Amino acid sequence: MNITNSVYALIGGFLLDLLLGDPHTPWHPACIIGKYICGYEKILRKTLLKGEHNEKKELRAGGYLVILVILTAVMVPWIILMAAYSLHPYLGLAAEIIMCYAVLATRSLKTESMKVYNALKEEGLEEGRKAVSMIVGRDTERLDEKGVVKAAVETIAENFSDGVAAPMFYMMLGGTLAGYFYKAVNTMDSMVGYKNDKYLYFGRAAAHLDDIVNYIPARLSAFLMIGASFIMKLDYRNAWKIFYRDRHNHASPNSAQTEAVAAGALDVMLAGDAYYFGQLYHKKTIGDDIRPVEINDIRVMNRLMYVSAWIACIIMAVVKGLFIMWI
Repeated sequence: MNITNSVYALIGGFLLDLLLGDPHTPWHPACIIGKYICGYEKILRKTLLKGEHNEKKELRAGGYLVILVILTAVMVPWIILMAAYSLHPYLGLAAEIIMCYAVLATRSLKTESMKVYNALKEEGLEEGRKAVSMIVGRDTERLDEKGVVKAAVETIAENFSDGVAAPMFYMMLGGTLAGYFYKAVNTMDSMVGYKNDKYLYFGRAAAHLDDIVNYIPARLSAFLMIGASFIMKLDYRNAWKIFYRDRHNHASPNSAQTEAVAAGALDVMLAGDAYYFGQLYHKKTIGDDIRPVEINDIRVMNRLMYVSAWIACIIMAVVKGLFIMWI
């Protein structure tokens, strides 16, 4: 492995992601890391907690989970890359490109959200609800057409950071293995970072670490989207205004950053109250209700996400390249 190859791997991985999307295989990093999480959780609950609900023990076990998952998620790719590079430099580079591709989700984000668009357009509200239920955590049975569209737009905006810009950011900083470090943290948060009886303490370390590692990427993603909205001749001035005003209108310190830009660029209102597991949660809105959301906003949001992704890849590659030249 060498630092120069990490630039080629980032660019090649991004291009592969645009071309192929997620392979939907059990060998996908998120699936494999998910198995690590489930396996280590069972071991820790059996050996440390032993069926007890003890705050301190659960916090400690959750901390051990974070350490074990990160070590495994980084060490396995490292071993594979070392083996590939030892056989031939080009084989190592090919493996690194494939690994970078595997942690990016640009095309799959578009593919899954466009299923919502196509369902609403061709099959009606009920199918639209089913399609959006595959990409959001909220209850979808009560959503009207506008609610389904809003949910899809919010998902594209938030996951641009989690699935595209943040992995690129960490791969720029530390190469492919840093991308897998990020993927491990993000996957842990999605699996154990809940504020319920089971994970309130056990998942706290994972949730807090996810907030920390996403702090810079979420804000960087917002600026990338503002730049993309300018290029696309959307309402970039309102995107900046709503970002500045509403970027903290979420329980998470990071989630509203890109959602605020999306709301401003599209001149719509996002977020607000939502049902989860049958219970109504009151949430702040993001953006101004300048116009109602419409089905085509899903397509526009995907274009905004794609332009933002291209800008991100170019900037990350250039910054990494300049750093290599400097050292």
